[in-house]
Amino acid sequence: MITASGNNAPAPWVPYTRAGCNVGAVSIANMELENVSSDVKTVFASDPAKLAAALAEASSDFPKAVADYEGISVHCAANNEVCSSANGGEPDILPQEPNGYTGFNALYGNKFVAPVINPGGPLEDLDGNLMTDDSTPPNPGFPGFGGIDAAQTLAYVASMQEHNIPITFAYISDVHDNPAGDNAHPPSACVTDPETGGLGPGDVCHDDLAASYNEAFGKFFARLEADGINKSNTLFIVTADEGDHFAGGAPTPANCDGLHVPCTYPAGDLGEIDTNLTAVLDAQDAGLTSTAFDLHFDMAPTFYIDPAGPATAREFERAAAKVTALDPFTGQTVSLARYLADPVEMNLLHMVTGDPRRTPNFVMFGNPDYFFLTSGSPTFVVDPGFAWNHGGVDPKINRTFLGMVGPGVAPQGLQDYLWSDHTDIRPTMLLLSGLNDDYSHDGRVLVEALQNNVLPKSLRESELSFILLANVYKQITAPVGFLGLTSLQVSTRALGGDDAVYTKLEDKLSALTQQRDALAAQIIQLLEGAEFNGTPIDFKTAVSLVAQATQLLEEVQL
Repeated sequence: MITASGNNAPAPWVPYTRAGCNVGAVSIANMELENVSSDVKTVFASDPAKLAAALAEASSDFPKAVADYEGISVHCAANNEVCSSANGGEPDILPQEPNGYTGFNALYGNKFVAPVINPGGPLEDLDGNLMTDDSTPPNPGFPGFGGIDAAQTLAYVASMQEHNIPITFAYISDVHDNPAGDNAHPPSACVTDPETGGLGPGDVCHDDLAASYNEAFGKFFARLEADGINKSNTLFIVTADEGDHFAGGAPTPANCDGLHVPCTYPAGDLGEIDTNLTAVLDAQDAGLTSTAFDLHFDMAPTFYIDPAGPATAREFERAAAKVTALDPFTGQTVSLARYLADPVEMNLLHMVTGDPRRTPNFVMFGNPDYFFLTSGSPTFVVDPGFAWNHGGVDPKINRTFLGMVGPGVAPQGLQDYLWSDHTDIRPTMLLLSGLNDDYSHDGRVLVEALQNNVLPKSLRESELSFILLANVYKQITAPVGFLGLTSLQVSTRALGGDDAVYTKLEDKLSALTQQRDALAAQIIQLLEGAEFNGTPIDFKTAVSLVAQATQLLEEVQL
């Protein structure tokens, strides 16, 4: 479950297709069609008949068009017959790829992928159910981004692996939302569960879903083993894009554990707290919201404020820093803003894109029990439809798991000594595959988790230097590394303070970002040189750079 990056980032399939391998994607962002309008127009632009047919279907039977075209793709090696025009292949359009990307085709949608990976008939999930959406009657094809379960996703992956698509990226939906009504084959406990939206820990549907996912993975690995695909010859990586924070109160009965005694949650004690932030700001600072503003609705809302005023962005920042509410779960008054970041801090956190129109005036990383909007009455409403929040800054969200097994991976079992984030997965995969990239990475190879004999000589000769640099690199560059989280505290003081404090701390953050960027550029060049270019890292150079990074981490605390 490895999520592709944004529009100007490297396409995750290119190193593999350049090396002659086909790459499949199941419900992964930016690797297949995510809508049946603009995406369809882009990929079928060179095929007017196919484009017209897809748009006509989207107009006449939208759910069927989604099931046919969204969510599933195969990106093929150059001139590979899997993505031939006879199979519905279209040019794989990557205009920003270095050195060009011509001669490569792709299949988009279950309509074209399913006949290739399951030529004998309709595709089934691992439990023998037809692969369909949740329409009535159901449409064969992609189940949907929001409700694709383990038995469905892993059936797609297994079928791809069995039909000349050896590299697969896939996503599976979470287990803490009741799929009854969204999914064709939910566990029976979910159909009768009174909690029809979000599921609290220990809920009977939650536990049955988790058990069904365990069963699906068992069937998946058994099926691949029968095909001769196992950890002796295949790399498996499983992770979560982020963790989720449970928004809710205490369950009943008090001794419930979900294993022996099921948990239930009384009305009003389960669900995110939908919050009309306009009303909250009005109650605190009357007249402030006479200035037009917009939010990206989230637990970490981004503010876009009309520059015509009359209120300024600074007034909004100071107001956001002070907003409070009565927590319905605890009865205590809590702050709604945990952290604040404007473009200065966002730049340090790598949150500023190439499109200035996407950069907000500031971000309020909110209390994770709350979800913020610009309307709604009453001001605070517990929404049982959603009980797990993400997208913000909270240990339960920012700390997750990474599992790896396969050739070259050291059998270490469960351990938590190694600090890493998602950017480290790609270079680790490429090193284990013996491949290189067209881009410099933002992460590093997780050499501590690999067997020594798969490391290049340059890494083995300078492993200590590499590890010292890699560890400090993550702490100064990762958004939830030490520099990122500590600077967020500084930014919050700046945005909530008076103008003198604001100017002083903003200048400090700008200077730290410039120092960090220059230092990080030196470090990543050395790391990648050892990983992929055969250049060992000089120990004295490593020690000097580590000292500079340590000084940077000390300065942000002052």
